[in-house]
Amino acid sequence: MELKQAIGSWRHVFKIDPDRSLAEAALEAICLSGTDAVIVGGSSGVTYENTVDLLSRVRQFEVPCVLEVSDLEAVVPGFDLYLIPMVLNTKNPDWLIGHHARAAHKYSFLIPWEQLIPEGYIILNPDCTAAAIAEADASLTEPMAAAYAQIADKLLHLPIVYLEYSGMLGDLELVSTVHRSLSDSRLFYGGGIKDADTARLAGAACDTIVVGNALYSDLEQALTTVAAVKS
Repeated sequence: MELKQAIGSWRHVFKIDPDRSLAEAALEAICLSGTDAVIVGGSSGVTYENTVDLLSRVRQFEVPCVLEVSDLEAVVPGFDLYLIPMVLNTKNPDWLIGHHARAAHKYSFLIPWEQLIPEGYIILNPDCTAAAIAEADASLTEPMAAAYAQIADKLLHLPIVYLEYSGMLGDLELVSTVHRSLSDSRLFYGGGIKDADTARLAGAACDTIVVGNALYSDLEQALTTVAAVKS
């Protein structure tokens, strides 16, 4: 199965940040955990150098490795796929299409289009770094969040809708409502998943859970999230 199609069966991914320190033993445990993929990405401090370094370390293992592009200067060749965020609830059109158009204008002949996967981000934690950088309107009501998701699914035909609560466990009733509103897009959820219990709760409300911050605060508990949603 091609990796692009395989995303449709992912239940669990770990997200690791090039700007944060991760010991070799910890990285090995993450890559051998049984997670469906490792996403490399972060909201700030991501550079070409620290992204290359992290990719080379992950490449020791067979787990699919995907770059979530947040800075054009930090795009590194050699990843299996490239996730391209489009922030649906931004107040600044640069984060929806502007940065993307400038990238295509400057680097079109270098872009591996067949490896790109667009994802419609809906950022719902007003205090997270991503919300500040992307100028997101994070105060969406449940019906409005579902409306944004339906636009991504039925009008834009994005393969992924990503509900981002980075740093906190979100409103899982809202997540479930958004999930039910989707027909074809796969719902990714990230935020506050730190152990098996929170993984099961979030996993019941979406298609794919994304576990990131917990890897740096309590690795042992973070690793239990894999079996919690895949068993």
